[in-house]
Amino acid sequence: MPFEIMSVMSSGLIRGLGTVVVFVAFVGLTLWVFNSKRNPEFAEARLLPFADEPQADSTQEPEARSTRS
Repeated sequence: MPFEIMSVMSSGLIRGLGTVVVFVAFVGLTLWVFNSKRNPEFAEARLLPFADEPQADSTQEPEARSTRS
């Protein structure tokens, strides 16, 4: 039976359906990104590269690295 279905569906139809699926995903992602409800979340994420990393405790000695591979 699967061979009968594949023989009815041409490769052009399969490619067309794939194009429609990708287009719908693109439109959905675009609407999600440019949704005004998400602005505060994206504003916070925009600043993440500038966030300070936690400082290491200076009273502890750094662990020695092993030279073995």
